[in-house]
Amino acid sequence: MPLEEGDPVRQKGQQVNGEVSSTPRLRGMGDPPLQGIPAPDGSRTEVMAEGWELGPALGDRDMTPRGAPPQAERHEEALMAELSELVQKVVKSSSWWERHGVDISILACSFLLLPAGFLCLRSAQAVPFLAGVLTLGVVHHTLTVKGSHLASHNALTESKSWSKAWAIFFIELCSAFTVEQATYNHVKIHHGYTNVIGLGDSSTWKLPFLNRYIYMFIAPLAVPIITPLVALDLLRNVEWKAALRTLCCMFLGLYCHYWLLLHISGFQSPWSALLCMLLTRSLLAHPYIHVNIFQHIGLPMFAADRKPKRIHLMSLGVLNLPRNILLDWSFGHSLISCHVEHHLFPSLSDNMCLKIKPIVSQYLKQKKLPYNEDTYTSRLRLFLQRYEELMVHAPPITELVGIQ
Repeated sequence: MPLEEGDPVRQKGQQVNGEVSSTPRLRGMGDPPLQGIPAPDGSRTEVMAEGWELGPALGDRDMTPRGAPPQAERHEEALMAELSELVQKVVKSSSWWERHGVDISILACSFLLLPAGFLCLRSAQAVPFLAGVLTLGVVHHTLTVKGSHLASHNALTESKSWSKAWAIFFIELCSAFTVEQATYNHVKIHHGYTNVIGLGDSSTWKLPFLNRYIYMFIAPLAVPIITPLVALDLLRNVEWKAALRTLCCMFLGLYCHYWLLLHISGFQSPWSALLCMLLTRSLLAHPYIHVNIFQHIGLPMFAADRKPKRIHLMSLGVLNLPRNILLDWSFGHSLISCHVEHHLFPSLSDNMCLKIKPIVSQYLKQKKLPYNEDTYTSRLRLFLQRYEELMVHAPPITELVGIQ
C-alpha cells in the first residue's frame, strides 16, 4: 500500500511508496558471527526479548538515528508503549483457547491427517494418489512452517521447558534444521534488526546469480534439499552436544518419512519414495520463498546506526498480504495477513495476531504511520519486473525525515 503524502520517510533517489527499493548485499548464512552479537551455542540460545512488554527492543538503546532530539525519542517510545497497552488489554482478556488453543488445534489436526495421506498414496488411481500428495504436502508445511515459526517465538505455550521441547520437535525433527541457528537468525537478527542492512535485511533469501524466472519458479523446488544441507553447514557454529542432537533429530525425521512411504504407502523402490518425499516437501515451497521476500524486500532499508525506533521500524519495513485459506492454514496468519502485527508483538500466536489486527491497523493509521498492505499478485509482478533492482543490487539507505 503506498505511503501517504506526509509520511515520515523519504528515500534518496526514489519514490516514497512503501513498495519499491533496491535490496541489500547478500550475507551468506555461513558468515562468521556478527560483531557484538553472540553466536548461538548448545547451552544458551541468544534471543530477543519478545512479546508486548513495554521495554525497548533489541538495539534501540545504541542505534538511534544520529542527532535525534530526546523529545523525539520519548515520543517514539510513548507511541509503542501506548499501542502495547492496548494490545496487552486484549491479550489479558483472551482465553487460553484464543491465545494458544486455536493454533495447537490446527497443528493437531495436521497430525491426524498424516495416516490418511500415506494411505491415499497406496492407490493406483490418479485422484486418490494426488489427494495423498496434496494432504502430505499441506501437512508438511503446516508442521515445518507454522509449527516451527510459532515454536521459535515460544508462542505455543507459556512453559519454557515445553517451548524448548516443541522447538526441537518442529524445527529439528520436522524441518531438518537446528534450533539454535533458527532462533538466532530469525528471532534475534531478523526481528531485532528488521530491514537493517547487513543484519535483518532478508539478504539470506537472495541468490543474485540466478535469473528472475529460475529464482521465482524453479529454485524453490530445491528447498527440501537445500534446507538440511544449510543446517549441516551451520552446525559448525553450535556446541557439539547441540550438533549431535540436531543430527539425530534430522536423521530420524527424514528416515521416518522415507520408511512410511515404503511400508505404509507401498512404494516399491527407494528412488520413487525419495521422489515422493521431494514432491510433498516442495509442494508449497514457491509461496514459502515468495512470502519471505515479498514482505520485507522492496520496503525502506536502514543503516544500523540510523534506524528509527521500533514502532517506525516495523511499520515502515513490514508488509501484510491478503488472507488466503491455504496459506493461513499452512503458514499461519503471522506470516501472511498479520505480519506487521507479528513483528510488533512477536510472541503472540497466529490467532492472537489476527485478533489484534484491527487495533494495530487502526492505531497506526490514526497516528499517520505506514501500514503496508499489498496483494500476492501485485508483489509477484513487482519482483518479476524489478528483479535486478530488488534482488541483485545493493539498496540506498533510507533517509529519516520528520520522525518526531
